[in-house]
Amino acid sequence: MNAKKIAMLSKSKYLAGLQCPLRLWHQCFNPDLASPVSPSQQALFDTGHEVGKLATSLYPEGILVESDPLRHEQAVRETVSAMEDAQVKAIYEASFSFDDVRVRVDILSRFGSKRWNLIEVKSSTRVKNEYLSDVGVQYHVLKGSGVEIGRVVLLHLNNQYIYDGRELDLERLFIPSDLTQEALDYQEELLGNLEELKKMLESPHPPGIAPSRHCFNPNPCEFWEHCSQGLPEHWIVDFGGIGQNKLDELASRGVQDIRDVPDSFPLSELQDRIRRCVKNNEEYISDALRGELGDVEYPVHFLDFETLGFAVPRYAGTRPYQAVPFQWSDHVLYKNGELEHREYLCAEDKDPRENFARTLLEALRGKGSIVTYTTYEEGIIKGLAEDLPQYRDELVAALDRVVDLYAIIRKNYYHPGFHGSFSLKSVVPALLPDMDYENLAIQEGQQAGLEYLRMIDPSTPTEERERIKTALLAYCGQDTLTMVKIREKLLNRC
Repeated sequence: MNAKKIAMLSKSKYLAGLQCPLRLWHQCFNPDLASPVSPSQQALFDTGHEVGKLATSLYPEGILVESDPLRHEQAVRETVSAMEDAQVKAIYEASFSFDDVRVRVDILSRFGSKRWNLIEVKSSTRVKNEYLSDVGVQYHVLKGSGVEIGRVVLLHLNNQYIYDGRELDLERLFIPSDLTQEALDYQEELLGNLEELKKMLESPHPPGIAPSRHCFNPNPCEFWEHCSQGLPEHWIVDFGGIGQNKLDELASRGVQDIRDVPDSFPLSELQDRIRRCVKNNEEYISDALRGELGDVEYPVHFLDFETLGFAVPRYAGTRPYQAVPFQWSDHVLYKNGELEHREYLCAEDKDPRENFARTLLEALRGKGSIVTYTTYEEGIIKGLAEDLPQYRDELVAALDRVVDLYAIIRKNYYHPGFHGSFSLKSVVPALLPDMDYENLAIQEGQQAGLEYLRMIDPSTPTEERERIKTALLAYCGQDTLTMVKIREKLLNRC
């Protein structure tokens, strides 16, 4: 395809090009190479739409430009017509084209008789660096289209707003951040970026850009699976915590495989451990591993939670994105080797925190260490202690019994099959290949949250709700059972 046939960029394509010019190239010429949108990614998009729609209520007496994004010129005409109507105080999805760039503005709010405020809505809880490019390109196109701009405002969620359970207070839910000066300051940089990206698209050849961390920053690239074909099994990015400068230095030496990293190359203790294990195809086991694994009090509770963070608070007393726990699993290992399983899952659309805490404390009552994987569960327990004063003392007391299996493994053990990650989903295939998650209907935490939402949706058929319930219990139960098995496996290797 001739690159010159691409006449227009969009805001999203411009931002994609900033992340990686090759990503923009593929969006323009090879869109079929993109991986399908995952349910988790779609949920993020849906959240953004939900928050954006909610924000329009702050700007009443407005109209929505309804033309399909593929009919952009029609949307531009609708926008111009709405701007000429003095009765219209705000325009949602206002559309403009200038300098071969097209944008749709979340909210265009009338500011006096001739000027307009450009308002971008984000579902995040803070102003991120990439948002400056976002509003900057919109400012460029609107100014070039003859729009007199009063202010450039970014609306984002206030994670300190506590929902009272009645009516959402949108004035407190959203925080407006004035980015007018930042948008102005960005214009010179933007012009340079546009020139480079347009020139790149005019070339008959794609830019030669190798995969690296930019593929996931600020957003996961949809062409990752395509671009990462042929990477070595032990890619240098698998080094835990290695900086981009060192990655660039290794790449400049032609080093892509951890096994080819010279012994003299400066690495942290953990990175050097990874290099040696991969190069020699061997495990690392510290002398302290057995002692740390054995430093527990019976019965030992292996504990895992599932949570969901709603962008827009759903239950009274919660904040945007507050992690609301709805499920726990507890495998209890007794000194004689007996194993018992306890579990809880809130199956209704109601605030689950009180029942979650009460049933959890009943399961943990008495003595015994509480083994978790990372400090996530510890953070949830602390949050419950703050939210539920009637259980505060018992919850705080339980924290003194927590043992972090993740921290023990990271400090004392490594397997080449971890590929630089100590997450449970990386550790299990290396140590317990027979306990793979691929056979489960639910295989990771984000999927669990999405399925939970479907389960508590009244429109979901009863049989489907039961199927989801079974799948959720199986997934969370597998997490705690794998912790039992991992500890057992490592004790046998010491």
